[in-house]
Amino acid sequence: MEIYEQIVQLRREGRRGAVATIVNVRGSIPSFRTAKMLVRDDGSIVGTIGGGCVEAEVWQAAREVMESEKPRTLTFDLNQDPKYDTGLVCGGTLEVFIEPVLPPAILYVFGAGHVAINLCQVAANAGFDLIVTDDRTSYATKERFPAAREVHALDFDEATRKLDPNETSYIVIVTRGHRDDMRLLRWAVRTRARYIGMIGSKRKVIEIFKTLREEGVHADLFDRVHAPIGLDIGAVTPEEIAVAITAELIAIRRHAGAGLPHMSWFHAQNSQSEANDADAPATALDDHE
Repeated sequence: MEIYEQIVQLRREGRRGAVATIVNVRGSIPSFRTAKMLVRDDGSIVGTIGGGCVEAEVWQAAREVMESEKPRTLTFDLNQDPKYDTGLVCGGTLEVFIEPVLPPAILYVFGAGHVAINLCQVAANAGFDLIVTDDRTSYATKERFPAAREVHALDFDEATRKLDPNETSYIVIVTRGHRDDMRLLRWAVRTRARYIGMIGSKRKVIEIFKTLREEGVHADLFDRVHAPIGLDIGAVTPEEIAVAITAELIAIRRHAGAGLPHMSWFHAQNSQSEANDADAPATALDDHE
């Protein structure tokens, strides 16, 4: 039970880990089937799968699983490999399944209009914890966002002083105006957030990008910004836009971004093409409240 309690504690603290479980044995091994070991992100462990070189290799693999966020299975033939002859083993074969322990994926949604309402519905079903912020008290209510963990009716500048997204957080900016979008993006690119997305046409994105550059915000900070936001699936309505955004969030969470039709434009264009595209028509994912 201690391992399960520690897993819950890790997730509450927003930390990572990996659980190794013996899932198959043949012959004699220094432990038992279903034995578990939790490896925390600081390298400490809870439980054991038998000690010795096997456990050392599993510990190293667990560290890699934390980073890749993908499970893997290791097989050890204790009869054949002399390096496992540590006095702890009796001969045999075992398989160890290692799975990541990840903190909750927290989605910060700035804006509480039509897109935000639909996005929260879809993203909640996909397993994201939601924190919604808007500066309008009549919009930022629990009644409008029942799936949200937190709903804040705050001025955006005040909200950004209070909120502290970490490396497993996602930020979506869907406010009602360019001014709010720009000041939120100015803050967001300096956070540790894993994902930053902003709704809007290419023209709007160019204008905001240029303004922030003129203020001294370094261009490299925009490399991870997805704007226009969402996968390019031809979305038009707020409901469809919510699906496109959530699909992109899932792709980032599952490391499946390569080859997908992202709308994101910031890190796909150079300064010359920005000028050439300044007169491009608005995309389907234009401003929606």
